Amino acid sequence: MLIVLNAVIPIFAIIFTGYICAKAGILGPGATDALNKFVVWLALPALLFQAMAGINWREIDHPGFLAAYTGGMMLTFLVSFAHLPDAARVGGHKRLADRSIEGLNAAYANTGFIGIPLCVAAFGAGALVPSAIATILTACVLFAGAITLIELDLSETPRLASTIGRVARSLMRNPLLVAPVLGAGCAIGHAMLGVALPGPVLRFTALLAAAASPCALVTIGLFLAQSEAARDTGVILRLVTLKLLVQPAITFVLAFRVFEMPVMWAHTALVLSALPIGTGPFMLAKLYDREAAVTSRAILVSTVISVVTVSALVAVLS
Repeated sequence: MLIVLNAVIPIFAIIFTGYICAKAGILGPGATDALNKFVVWLALPALLFQAMAGINWREIDHPGFLAAYTGGMMLTFLVSFAHLPDAARVGGHKRLADRSIEGLNAAYANTGFIGIPLCVAAFGAGALVPSAIATILTACVLFAGAITLIELDLSETPRLASTIGRVARSLMRNPLLVAPVLGAGCAIGHAMLGVALPGPVLRFTALLAAAASPCALVTIGLFLAQSEAARDTGVILRLVTLKLLVQPAITFVLAFRVFEMPVMWAHTALVLSALPIGTGPFMLAKLYDREAAVTSRAILVSTVISVVTVSALVAVLS
């Protein structure tokens, strides 16, 4: 119980603080956009860069973690396609683009904004690297796969090669991918050539990285306060169930029964898989002009429920 009070509750308390600030009119939609851009383009990339720049390659040689976290994520995404009793509509079923966004809701954990500070607080600084790797996997594998399906569905002349090219170019401009890749390059250079990063560079990234967690958590609270109302309660319930129950259940089997990895890495994989829905699906829904109200409300509901489920999970693991 002590670890829940010390690690989990403060994380959600900061989210609630952002929520109150939005409801009280202290911080409006403009602040949400500005803080979100600050976190995505500056603070969180700096944190990921630092995490990867300081790695010891022998300490991260855990392919089981990659397989368990990615497997839990992608299998949940596929399960969301397999069971869609609410998808039937007059004139046919939901389009592939809409089903892909629902799949994202079911499998897209909020690893960057909530997962990193939560796992570091619960398991120590050693959890930063697996959390960073999970953030990269979420952006590279799940997000990219969903974008590819959406582009193929909505394109007037769908071509797989050109679609993959557009997705690849988009990923190469994503700071949450570029920053850790650069950090890994610095780690390789240090290991092979003995070239270390200058002190001012490390201090610069450290200052930015320190702002990542509080700003990200406040941003989540602001976003939740502005979530849109939705009537499709059946869809929301199914997506939240997939995210908070099915994905961690699959990840548990893979991390503790199928693949081998250090205990702390297995615990981190499980907690990250049990996190609420991130803002990525909402961003895609808005970008491609798809229904966003269900996504917005699913994020809100999953975050509120996760206060209990994630706290209980961390208490059990500790």
